[in-house]
Amino acid sequence: MSTAILTGPPVAGSPLEADLRTLGFDVRTADDAASAAALLAEVPAQERVALVDPRFVGHLHALRLALTDPRFPAAAVPGALTAQAAARPALARAAGRIPVGAGTAHLTDVLTETLTDSLDRDDIGLHRVELGSLVATVALTPAQREEAREAVAAVDDEAVRLRTAVKSRDGFFTTFCISPYSRYLARWCARRGLTPNQVTTASLLTALIAAGGAATGTRAGFVAAGVLLLLSFVLDCTDGQLARYSLQYSTLGAWLDATFDRAKEYAYYAGLALGAARGGDDVWALALGAMVLQTCRHVVDFAFNEANHDATGNTSPTAALSDKLDSVGWTVWGRRMIVLPIGERWAMIAVLTAATTPRIVFYALLIGCALAACYTTAGRVLRSLTRRARRTDRAARALADLADSGPLAELIARGAHGRGRTGSFLAPAMAFLSAAVLLVWVIFENDPASWLTVGVAGCSALLAGAAVSRPLKGALDWLVPPFFRAGEYVTILVLAARADVPGALPAAFGLVAAVAYHHYDTVYRIRGGTGAPPRWLVRATGGHEGRVLVVTVLAAALSPEGFTIALTALAVVLALLVLIESIRFWVSSGAPAVHDEGEPA
Repeated sequence: MSTAILTGPPVAGSPLEADLRTLGFDVRTADDAASAAALLAEVPAQERVALVDPRFVGHLHALRLALTDPRFPAAAVPGALTAQAAARPALARAAGRIPVGAGTAHLTDVLTETLTDSLDRDDIGLHRVELGSLVATVALTPAQREEAREAVAAVDDEAVRLRTAVKSRDGFFTTFCISPYSRYLARWCARRGLTPNQVTTASLLTALIAAGGAATGTRAGFVAAGVLLLLSFVLDCTDGQLARYSLQYSTLGAWLDATFDRAKEYAYYAGLALGAARGGDDVWALALGAMVLQTCRHVVDFAFNEANHDATGNTSPTAALSDKLDSVGWTVWGRRMIVLPIGERWAMIAVLTAATTPRIVFYALLIGCALAACYTTAGRVLRSLTRRARRTDRAARALADLADSGPLAELIARGAHGRGRTGSFLAPAMAFLSAAVLLVWVIFENDPASWLTVGVAGCSALLAGAAVSRPLKGALDWLVPPFFRAGEYVTILVLAARADVPGALPAAFGLVAAVAYHHYDTVYRIRGGTGAPPRWLVRATGGHEGRVLVVTVLAAALSPEGFTIALTALAVVLALLVLIESIRFWVSSGAPAVHDEGEPA
């Protein structure tokens, strides 16, 4: 139970106390600043506490936003202030600094505003709620109270609550085909006490059942799979809308939301491949190719965003053109659709699954994602080349973490330290060569399962170490992680395909899925401000260059059948290693409340 302290002149007939109890607060009253400070000291330090002026007039949802959102240590609207455990000491100090006696009435007349200003100056992360059309004010006179009540009656706060439960930036399919009714499903869930985590889990289970339907290889199974995949996406939208509607944000929810989308999509790819195999068509290479392409697309998004997360300037004419295009209505939706975001992509997959074959699904997916990747990457390259900005140490550190360099690349980087100029194109050039040398060899060599391939992988590792030998602050250094991902993933795909034995490609699919999970986990940790996974985990997984060396050695040393078994074992070991550490972190008290609010893909 949280505690709300009403401090100020009482107002007869006000529904404020009932509203606060509706929000889960135990309500107490204080006659003045001194008694409010005394009550603050009585509330256990680990509890949320709120200070509310009894003359507050406003929407219930305005109070909800100010007093119950768990993401902020302190939050305020006019007339109401809350502090969680992290901000309680600052609130106590602010209350203790308020003088008493003659000449201080202006400080305590609206005590909440004085304390809010004090917390703002203390820089403890106070969040001032953007009310929009909602009303929150302190009515000091009967006339002001009547005017405020009329303003409250003029705005339906439930309609505002429903509207703001939907992400402000979403794809065309999600905005016009899902959100118009999923928001009401979110409200239905909230009124029945369901949590976003439960809806997220239901979405995952629905997608897994859809994958099972696709794996049957029958037309009925494919139709059911398409329908269930769309239902899974509806639930996927609902969980975030439920979190925003009821302000139920949590660290566990952040982890589930950050990982389940990829787990659902890639499990569905596997289901399609299994279903095709039942019909005599082997599309595992296409399934793995689709997963590789989609993951590399995300790495481009993540790396570019991190490189420019705190850039100190943006003078790119490309960015100016993009902003200008966004001012023209239809271009906004066209540009959002062309990148094939998750809504459009899942709708395409679902319809094609029901109406065609898995092979056609993967062909369409590969073509669509390839075009989207070319469009987004080209635009980001142009922005990077034409903007004048200084990249920070934080951005360089994030890119180095996303590069996922292991012990071998670290050793090479130390040996090459100082030989390149920070800010040049040397890093992306070296990363490109690292991937290109390896991929050209394994793709065009007659027998890539040889010790010569191990030597080429060693050369690739040398180039990879050189690429990360200096801080990644260049205009195009955000390309380094995507080049490394493409080199590693495609090498595994090609070696498994060239093994030409049953089970090799499914084993490679599992291995790439485990490694991709590790890379997504890295992204969301960085986004939460907690940094990358611990170095011991990166070293234990070998880094991208270490894993490539291990896979090439296994291909050279073992028979195709033995290589398949080894890939399977490696996939299991890596999956257990990264999952155990990831689960430990995301359920710990130090995990950030990260929510995927802006990624269109």
